[in-house]
Formats: sequence, structure tokens, C-alpha cells
Amino acid sequence: MNSEFSNKLKAEARSLGFFACGIAQARPVDDGYARRFLRRVSSRTFADMEYMYRHVDLRLDPRLLVPGVQSIVSLALPYAPAVEVPRDELHLAAYALGKDYHDVMRQRMQLLVARLGITGGYRCFVDTAPVLEQYWAQQSGIGWIGRNQQLIIPHAGSQFFLGEIFLDIPLDYDEPMASRCGTCDRCLQACPTHAIHLDDDGESTMDACRCLSYQTIENRGPLSDEASRALGNCFYGCDRCQQACPWNRFAQPTDVPEFQPSQELMAMTTADWQQLTEDDYRRLFKGSAVKRAKYAGIIRNIAAASADD
Repeated sequence: MNSEFSNKLKAEARSLGFFACGIAQARPVDDGYARRFLRRVSSRTFADMEYMYRHVDLRLDPRLLVPGVQSIVSLALPYAPAVEVPRDELHLAAYALGKDYHDVMRQRMQLLVARLGITGGYRCFVDTAPVLEQYWAQQSGIGWIGRNQQLIIPHAGSQFFLGEIFLDIPLDYDEPMASRCGTCDRCLQACPTHAIHLDDDGESTMDACRCLSYQTIENRGPLSDEASRALGNCFYGCDRCQQACPWNRFAQPTDVPEFQPSQELMAMTTADWQQLTEDDYRRLFKGSAVKRAKYAGIIRNIAAASADD
């Protein structure tokens, strides 16, 4: 029964457009990963994202987050764009071009649960709870955590949104995937603020405060001087560590309708962005994750990116 249900789950996930689906046993996070995570917490390298410092015990043991959980299903949905804005124009990170991934992923995950006939004993998460998404995706065998801290799927790259379904039934579990980064350090070299670096144990880690994605999205204060100098033409998020990753040469454009950018958004020029009104902002980003940065944050970022030109 477990094998039959596990196979049906993966087949239904593929039919719903998920690129990858894997299953891991719900148990405490392994000692090595837990130690590295706790080191980041104690060093406060998650900047002022206070939610990352809360519920640490739940992050390190999913059984505390959802009592009775036995299986964690990890799902990946691609967002690599088919068309990109010219690099010499102001632009956004690729993940932000379509509709809010939280909503898109959650809707498909709920549909998957319904197709499987599950009526209780489950929880769906999309970057909305203290869940270590990349860790569980690696444990479920769909990819590995690269040196850029992104999940990398073999021969597909890292441009994927992740989600998890916690189930209270045992299933067939997949083998964790070992890293295939080898000695490659292109992402470290590409990071303009050196947010990605090696720790004292030679493991890659990240200082969120220096990361341009943090600075342009989560940060509510002024941009750091370092971030302002390093923005380039991308005023929301940063794709440079992914663009440098050789595995992303295999990335295929997403066919998810909700992730296709509007013609109006793709037609925006630098001059248009520099004259962005609040009404423009609301229209362009209706139903978009970009609203997390607020209008004031977007204007702050555009001004800094324009000054960098």
C-alpha cells in the first residue's frame, strides 16, 4: 500500500506540473546541518529577520511543528523565464516576474491532496512556517543544497519554488542527495557583496545582511552603502549566484501560466521605472510577491540602482 500510494502521489504531482517530487521520513534534522543552522542563529546572520530566530526547536524537529507527522513530501515548481528584460534596463529577479508563488504553489498542493483523496492528517507549507525547505528537499532526494544556499536539481538548475506536504502516514522514502558542487565556487566569486562565503569549517554559509535579496526585499531601512554600490540594474532581488551556477545552463523555461510575466511588466524601461507611481505599482504587482517590499521600498531600490548607472 505504501509503495502504491507513494508512486501515485509522484505521478499526480507530475500531472499537476511539479517538476520534482520526493519523500523523506519526518525526523530531527541531522547533527551537522543543525549545528550549522544554530551557528547562524547565534551569529545572527539572518540579519533582522526575527522570524528566523524564533521556533528554532520546530525547525530542527518537524514532529514538534506537526505532531503525528511521519512523511514530508517535497515539491518543486519551475519559474525560469522564457523571456528576460535586457540586462542594461532596470529589472527584477526572475522569480518575481509572475504571480505570487505562495498562492500558486499552495493551490496546486491542495489540488494534489484532493486528487489523492486525503481529507485529514496533512499540512501544506510554502515558505510560511518554520520549515527548512532546502534541507527537506535534499532529504527527499530531489536535489542538493548548493554553495549558493539554493536547492539545485540535477540537469535542471536552481530556479524552482519549493513546498512541503506533511502527512501522518508512512510512505516509501527516497534517499538524500549528496552535493554535486565539487570544488566549484563560481557562486561565491559572483556574489558582489561576498554574502556567500566559507565558514571556519570550509562549509559555505551566508550573511543575509550583505545579501542583495535581503537588502532590496526584507530590509525596511536604508540600503547599506555596500548594497547600493553593488545593485547594478536589478532593483528587486538578485540572481547573480544563480546565473553563475553551471547547473543552470540546463534550466528550461517554465510553462506554468501563473509565472508568465505580463506584457506591461516586460515592456517597462528604465525611464518607466524611474517614474513609477503608486498606482503603477499596484497595477503591475497585483497578486505578486513583489508587494512584500512595499512601494516605498521599490522606490528606494530604483533610486539606488539609477544612481549606480
